[in-house]
Amino acid sequence: MANNYNRGDHDTRPWGTWEVLDSGDSFCVKRICVTPGSTLSLQLHHFRCEHWIIVKGEALVTLGEEKFTRKANEAVYIPAETKHRIQNDTNEIVEFIEIQTGENLDENDIVRLEDKYGRA
Repeated sequence: MANNYNRGDHDTRPWGTWEVLDSGDSFCVKRICVTPGSTLSLQLHHFRCEHWIIVKGEALVTLGEEKFTRKANEAVYIPAETKHRIQNDTNEIVEFIEIQTGENLDENDIVRLEDKYGRA
C-alpha cells in the first residue's frame, strides 16, 4: 500500500484549502474548507474510497447521478470509481473532514472530469 500524505501537508486550491490531520498505511484524514461560491472538480478516484463528514456549513454534493445537500453532522460515502463533487452555494465556509481509505493514497489519483478552474 502506498500513502504519499504526511501529517501537516496542506495546500491552497482555487476553491479553498486542505490539510492532512493524520495519515497511516491505508488511510488519510484531511480537513477541507470550501470558500463561499466555490466548487471542487467533478472527479473520481481509481484506488481510494472517501468518507466525508460535514462539520460546518451546508454543501451541495454530487454522487454519481444524484445531487443532494449535507449539513453539519451529516456524512457521505464515496466508493472508488464513483464520480463526485462538493460545492458551496452559500455565503459561509463549508468545512468537512475527509477520510480516504485504499491501496494508493496520492493526489495523482484524481481524475478530473469537469473543472470550472480549467484543471480538467
